[in-house]
Amino acid sequence: MLTRSPVNGHVSHWFDGLPISRGPLPGSRDADVCIVGAGYTGLWTAYYLKRADPSLRIVVLEARFAGYGASGRNGGWLSGLVPGDRERMARQYGRDGVVAWQQALNDAVDEVIDVAATEGIDAGIVKGGTLEVARNAAQAKRLASAMQAERAWQVDGVEWLTKDAASQRIQLDGMVAAYYNPHCARIQPAQLARGLADAVDRLGVVIYERTPVTEIAAGMARTPWGTVSAPVVLRATEGFTATLPGLKRRWLPMNSSMIATEPLPVEVWDRIGWEGRETLGDTAHGFFYAQRTVDNRIAIGGRSVPYRYGSRIDRDGRVPGRTIKNLTATLHSILPQVSGVPIAHGWCGVLAVPRDWEATVDFDQATGLGWAGGYVGHGVTATNLAGRTLTDLVLKRESDLTRLPWVGHESKTWEPEPLRWIGVRGMYLAYKAADWHEARGTKRTSPIAVIADKIAGRPH
Repeated sequence: MLTRSPVNGHVSHWFDGLPISRGPLPGSRDADVCIVGAGYTGLWTAYYLKRADPSLRIVVLEARFAGYGASGRNGGWLSGLVPGDRERMARQYGRDGVVAWQQALNDAVDEVIDVAATEGIDAGIVKGGTLEVARNAAQAKRLASAMQAERAWQVDGVEWLTKDAASQRIQLDGMVAAYYNPHCARIQPAQLARGLADAVDRLGVVIYERTPVTEIAAGMARTPWGTVSAPVVLRATEGFTATLPGLKRRWLPMNSSMIATEPLPVEVWDRIGWEGRETLGDTAHGFFYAQRTVDNRIAIGGRSVPYRYGSRIDRDGRVPGRTIKNLTATLHSILPQVSGVPIAHGWCGVLAVPRDWEATVDFDQATGLGWAGGYVGHGVTATNLAGRTLTDLVLKRESDLTRLPWVGHESKTWEPEPLRWIGVRGMYLAYKAADWHEARGTKRTSPIAVIADKIAGRPH
């Protein structure tokens, strides 16, 4: 049971107490660049475009308020995680390009931190790295393979931790082993989104909130309040892309849910540790992700209801009670020390998943239409890289960024319903069965999960 109701339409705990103030589009107008979506992708693109060319008239249109989507509901991992499958991208575009992509993402972690400092954005940033943990033999085997892969992709600073070494950082129940990756920072995601919105305001970008876009075409974005005409129109709609005409099957809106506890007493933190504020995840197929928040809560998430039939979107982050119960059980299984701490908030949101699980950035010079997204849940840092890349593409600047392998990458569309719903639901039921099997002592990855990954085309 929640101790109180979330504010701001139940969107997420992260918006608790943050103001929502911008008005809607007052009528049709012209611009040089129109950006659809005021999440991280749209805001970063506006930021870098305006800094590169202050003369540009840039308008950002947002259906609700800045950060309303995944940008204000995510787990707060500012990490170098690649939004895709490195091996598959290497086969298609070459290994050197993927190594460069990985390095660019690692560098983007520091770029976000630097911009936040420059713009005075207090997003609770602590670059404590991330801990990936294993809680059984099969998970430990996958964990070792994952760490070897990080080193093979030239990710520096990755460190294997024995159970004892990992326990010095955080006291997790049932932990077998862990590895540490330094390329991650804990953030308060909504504060980053709202701070970015304020920063682009100061630069002279105009953001219209409460302005849903009903159609995007060459030279224009149509809304109920008027049309913005611009030679450049950029789509930054991520998990809400399926709501636009003609794009229902382009990217699948995958649902992810979170809960946050009440602030933990000092004596509970003394038993847990977690002084480094590392982000925390595991190698289960139905994985969790967590952080120690700025105000000393624990926020933890997972895929409880991964997909809604017909690519439907949640209603303002409202989350079923059974999801809160499941996430609470996960939290108590890894940290029984918090079993007496109430759960304060629960929420959910959607992220975009392309059919091949590979994100993309693209811009068509002929039509002036561009887009970025499909981050498969690894978008907090990738959006910054995408925004800088879109800036170079729009301004016709060839750069190391425009040569990265995700630029211009094309994915197939998802299957029509009911195949889409059956496939995704079947995949997560298979993962649940695989985790159950592995928890009972098998030393290798369950073949159920292997088959599910192959059918879904998911990285593994």
